[in-house]
Amino acid sequence: MAFSSAELDNIANAALDYYIDKGNVYSQSLQDKPLLKAIDGAAKTFPGGKAELSVAVKGTYTTTVAGYTHNDTVAYANPANIKRANYAWKEHHAGISLTLTELKKDGISVTDSTTSGGTSNHSGRDSTVLVNLFQDKLDDMMEGYARGMNDFLYGDGTADANAIAGIQSLIVDDPSASGTTVGGLSTVSNTWWRNRSNVAISTSATGQELIETLHSEMRQLKRFGGKPNIAVCGSAFLDRLGDELRRNGNYSQTGFARGQNIAMGEINYNGLNFVYDPALDDLTISGKNPDKRCYIMDTSKLCMYYMDGEKMKRHSPARPATQYVMYRAITTTAALSATQLNCHGVYEIS
Repeated sequence: MAFSSAELDNIANAALDYYIDKGNVYSQSLQDKPLLKAIDGAAKTFPGGKAELSVAVKGTYTTTVAGYTHNDTVAYANPANIKRANYAWKEHHAGISLTLTELKKDGISVTDSTTSGGTSNHSGRDSTVLVNLFQDKLDDMMEGYARGMNDFLYGDGTADANAIAGIQSLIVDDPSASGTTVGGLSTVSNTWWRNRSNVAISTSATGQELIETLHSEMRQLKRFGGKPNIAVCGSAFLDRLGDELRRNGNYSQTGFARGQNIAMGEINYNGLNFVYDPALDDLTISGKNPDKRCYIMDTSKLCMYYMDGEKMKRHSPARPATQYVMYRAITTTAALSATQLNCHGVYEIS
């Protein structure tokens, strides 16, 4: 079977489209990425046109209610408490190349359509050979994209200034620390603009300090309308939680339940699934132990926005005249934002 250079392009483009449209960016991953799955699953789109994504937030209210009778003078408030949290759009690229030398080594000789009529297949194999070549490279690109985006989501924006700032930039270890801002708003002067945090949970050999902390924290996370729906944990944190539950039971409306199977890397406590995320075992945070850490979030208040039409956008750059190489790429323009912070928390055992 002979391939023209145009047919070669079509096969490459079709393979890329298939991978993206079928969601293989996640299904082909080598290890679970529960944070990426949750954030991407709740993501929204937003029109471009501005350098930043701007969202309205409010934590102070001035209108009051008072009793009155007959001709008493009453008061009128003029609320002006809305503030803007701003998050910069960030661009991300993942790309692969395929050289004509690689094709020749697999028995496919390519001739530019401008100089010849097509291609010849030296060994007589069909297009499956070509598809397999692209599949291996696309597997690599999609895993690299997913792994990279997952790493960015756990970051604070300092590792790559051109990539999204992750949850460490929103859910901070010490929101009361001088100079701390989220979305450009001070968490010091705006006390309502703070996440929950306890990154020094002291534990004893036979105690239930972690359960007690989580029990009280879950109440606080829901205090202002939060609905936590994901808890991602490092292995040491999950092991400690499992150990305390095995010794003390999991308290629910029907009492303590001791029969829960926690061997699969997921524990349900207080109605919330605590899920193991391998990324936390690999993460480096100065002075901290991410494997002993857990992030609890309400993904309706912490959202990834993709610029409209710019999520995993396909690119097929023309082959440069000075190189015998084909290129394929995807780009994503996105911003990670929060509209409420007191419904998210970070916790770490010591």
